[in-house]
Amino acid sequence: MSILNDMLRNAVTAKASDVHINVGSPPLFRINTIVAPSDFPIVTPEGALRLAKEMMNEKRWAEFEEKRDSDFSYEIPGVSRFRVNAHFQRNTIALAFRVINDKVRAIEQLFLPDVVTKLTYLPRGLILVTGPTGSGKSTTLAGMVDSVNRREQGHIITLEDPIEYAFVSNKCAIEQREVGSDVPSFSSGLRHVLRQDPDTILVGEMRDLETTSAAITAAETGHLVFSTLHTVNAPQTIERIIDIYTAAEQNQIRSMLANTLQAVISQTLFRRCDQPGMIPGVEIMLCTPGVRNCIRENRIFEIPNIIATSRAMGMQSLDDSIKHLFVNGYISKEDAIAQAAHPEKLDRSLAA
Repeated sequence: MSILNDMLRNAVTAKASDVHINVGSPPLFRINTIVAPSDFPIVTPEGALRLAKEMMNEKRWAEFEEKRDSDFSYEIPGVSRFRVNAHFQRNTIALAFRVINDKVRAIEQLFLPDVVTKLTYLPRGLILVTGPTGSGKSTTLAGMVDSVNRREQGHIITLEDPIEYAFVSNKCAIEQREVGSDVPSFSSGLRHVLRQDPDTILVGEMRDLETTSAAITAAETGHLVFSTLHTVNAPQTIERIIDIYTAAEQNQIRSMLANTLQAVISQTLFRRCDQPGMIPGVEIMLCTPGVRNCIRENRIFEIPNIIATSRAMGMQSLDDSIKHLFVNGYISKEDAIAQAAHPEKLDRSLAA
């Protein structure tokens, strides 16, 4: 067994979410948000070089040496798959691994609000899952796609960089295309995907103007589109999309987004205090007529108030979600306050 595989097997056994390889320190495992040294030896420059080369073919290695960064996936059959970023720091090779569960967790097991499952029944439109890196966006998206796969008889196409969860066709036919190997870019894949007869499309990330435009167009033409953004709440998500466009285009994109956007699910992960593991705090914005008018008329600042007053429809603010997690004993008060959108207001609410 190679040292690389031995190390990654240990990480999976320890239930680590991430592994970091940096020269001058032992491999680091992130377990329930805490990064700590493993029992493996300190990594040398030669050792980091060997680990990186073990995972790359000649073409990828040449590209890595030229661009100094590379994203790809790695798999140990029967153990797990890993999302890998190889990069340089202080002129030495460093590696970051994200552990990807082989088994897609059913959406009912993810501690998400019931309305998230209901969103997978929509026939068309754009659904965005947002949050910082490591907030569980990929897990939520996988659960939503799995829900469609178990229920519908249709065609699902995913565009990912790299492929994370490996889906098995159930009632749906699923195709997974990896950026860099199956397709040159997200935007290229989206340009051609509409000719491949999809019902549901998953776009790993709306990271540039071309990808964003293509995703919105796909939703506008009658497809259900799932995607992600690195934003922390619904208003910021909408503003981020609109700001990608030039000033002359923004009125048009507000109208298109108001017509196609169905929901924004913004989440952050908390370390559980009742048992080992993580649990999400979730803001839900549903595109009601009121929200659509706010988007169309550039009154984004009014959306938080609509979310706060629309609980009966399934919307919820992040702080309401956090309060629910604390009151039910899932998370500590310190973590609740630390990650709240309005810490002082939540603190007073929890003390009441």
